[in-house]
Amino acid sequence: MVVMVRLKDTSKVNSRVRKAGVAVTAAASVAAMALAATPASAAASATVSIEYGASYYKGTASWSNRSVGIDAAFKASNCRRVYARAFAGSTSLDFKSSSTWCNRSGPADFTLAANVVGGSDNIWVYMTDENQNYLRGVTCYRAGYCIDGLH
Repeated sequence: MVVMVRLKDTSKVNSRVRKAGVAVTAAASVAAMALAATPASAAASATVSIEYGASYYKGTASWSNRSVGIDAAFKASNCRRVYARAFAGSTSLDFKSSSTWCNRSGPADFTLAANVVGGSDNIWVYMTDENQNYLRGVTCYRAGYCIDGLH
C-alpha cells in the first residue's frame, strides 16, 4: 500500500523558492551589466601641477590605448611656454608645445600620439620662459602619479 502525503501550503513554499530564484537571477544580471560597462583596460590618469612664481600649468593627464590627453589650465605671468612629450620607456613618441603666452591665462590642452603596442607609459610636462630656458617640470606615469623633474 502506498501512502501519499500532501504538504500543507505548498503554494507558499513554491512562491518563496520562485522569489529567491528571481532575486538571484536579478543580482547576477546587474553584476554582469556592471562588468560589461567597465572597459578591459580602463584609462589611467594623473594630476599635473607645475608652478613657477605666479605662473602655473595645472590639470589632468589621461592615458588611453594609443594616446595621452592633457586637459589643463595655463597661467603665464611674464612670458611662458608649456611643452608635453609622450614616451614608451625611454623612446619618445610625440612632442607638442603651446605658443608663448605673455601675461594671460586659459585652457591649454594637448593630445599626444602613442602609436605603439601598449601606448605611452610616461610623459614629461614642463614650462620654459620666452627664451626656452627650462623653469620647472614633472614626469607623470600611467600608474597615476607625477614626480618633480624630468626623468
